[in-house]
Amino acid sequence: MRTRLLLATAGVAALTACSSAEQTPRAESTVPSAAAPPASAAAPAEPDLSNPQTLVTGLEVPWGLAFLPDGGALVSERDQGDIRQIPVGGGDPEKVYEMPGVDSGGEGGLLGLAVDPAYAENKLVYAYVTAAKDNRIVKFTLDDKSPQVIFEGITKGGRHNGGRLAFGPDGMLYVGTGDAGDGAESQDPKDVNGKILRLTTDGKPAPGNPTAGSPVWSMGHRNVQGMAWDADQKMYGIEFGQDTWDEVNVIEPGKNYGWPTVEGKADDSRFVNPIVQWRTDDASPSGAAIAGDTLYVAGLKGERLWTVPLGGGDPKAELTGKYGRLRTVAVAPDGALWLTTSNRDGRGDPKSGDDRILRFAAG
Repeated sequence: MRTRLLLATAGVAALTACSSAEQTPRAESTVPSAAAPPASAAAPAEPDLSNPQTLVTGLEVPWGLAFLPDGGALVSERDQGDIRQIPVGGGDPEKVYEMPGVDSGGEGGLLGLAVDPAYAENKLVYAYVTAAKDNRIVKFTLDDKSPQVIFEGITKGGRHNGGRLAFGPDGMLYVGTGDAGDGAESQDPKDVNGKILRLTTDGKPAPGNPTAGSPVWSMGHRNVQGMAWDADQKMYGIEFGQDTWDEVNVIEPGKNYGWPTVEGKADDSRFVNPIVQWRTDDASPSGAAIAGDTLYVAGLKGERLWTVPLGGGDPKAELTGKYGRLRTVAVAPDGALWLTTSNRDGRGDPKSGDDRILRFAAG
């Protein structure tokens, strides 16, 4: 299909049914360059969810999303094992890396991405990959033919592979893993499944972890696919429930979040209660991001973007049903909110242009 670039268009693309074979990734809008930090101490503006801009269409199950220093981004395609670069200033998404050894199937494949905090100097990227025998974390530059495995042995499964990567404000690499369908692993402190891990950039247990020599930061998780930090460096983790409750948790080192013994708020002194819970039909949450004083949570089955006011107040559902399944949400260097769909993952109803990336500029 002939590629095209439409500059500075905004709004919603027409959502008419089509087959996935007809899709070719292409740019629909220009990505602005990274903005300079504001000089004032005023709180950063929150994104305007009433004014969507379609950045890219025709992606194949976008999963990981990581920003480059110039304001461009890398996005992983789960089933293809490809990484595409979305450039600033215009241009179609370019395939810049093909991850070797990806064993896609079920919920596995090429999942989370993270860009090294020192990317401007070392050009390093990190990825969470489902391989033939396990889930693993690799690091590489876009010129490397063979990525370096820095952490392996995370049990893989047809579902609950976790997969989110994020660098915390402390410069350490945080990893959300799933229980791979075996809830007992979540309660085993020596097992890395059903956990949030905290690693160095070499894949070693980070100094200051609750148990010296262990990569485990927190335990008792079912399937963590979202992590975010607020301005005070408080960490939030997003949790897929089973049949009853999805969760938003404040993550503290060494704490146990209860799965599979409890789901949702249990008021059990052994476990930490979530600060927010939703019925699984209303959320099935994946990615998370914080802009200003609001936590944004992307819902797959719920097909909505949840906004959670961190200063108090009730969560609110936005964009319900407009774009289908929502996988990843992230804040760009210019303060805009980016949101990816996941309608071609085998559980959605793909329309013309899926899967896409939407952008909401800071208001």
